[in-house]
Amino acid sequence: MSYIVRKINISSKLSFIISTIVSFIFVAYFAYKGFMVYFVQKTMNDTFVGGSSDITVTLWFAISGVMGLSMFLFFQFTKIKDLNSQKTIQKGIFIGWATISLAMIFYIPSYTFFIILTITASIVSLLSSITLKYNIAENLKKKKETLSEKEIYLLQKLAGVKNPKK
Repeated sequence: MSYIVRKINISSKLSFIISTIVSFIFVAYFAYKGFMVYFVQKTMNDTFVGGSSDITVTLWFAISGVMGLSMFLFFQFTKIKDLNSQKTIQKGIFIGWATISLAMIFYIPSYTFFIILTITASIVSLLSSITLKYNIAENLKKKKETLSEKEIYLLQKLAGVKNPKK
């Protein structure tokens, strides 16, 4: 099993980009729904007595705004170079997308397209987190095999080299 996972190398940058795209799709959909509800509400107020409540419009736009913020954060995460930080962020993204997909499966199962998108983003972030785990382990092995400049200097001093290079 671990051999198969090692063969699948998904970079964290790709995972962040996929999460950004999924968030953008959510932003577009929720903004569209918000505008549609707003225009229906205005039409209902003009032609009939009453319409939908303002809270419905506010909720659609609030969800769109939150997903827009997450889209911006995913884009900013691509700039992080530290592998340990990326691994931690990838685990958090996996938990977030998995929670959203489970909530959608239980509460709104008719949104199959969005469920598939969130499950895909969740799986990609999990595989990216596993890839980062192996990359971190490989970097540690390489780091242990080489000596730092300070270690080389101290070993040269210990060996009695007259002018060790710093």
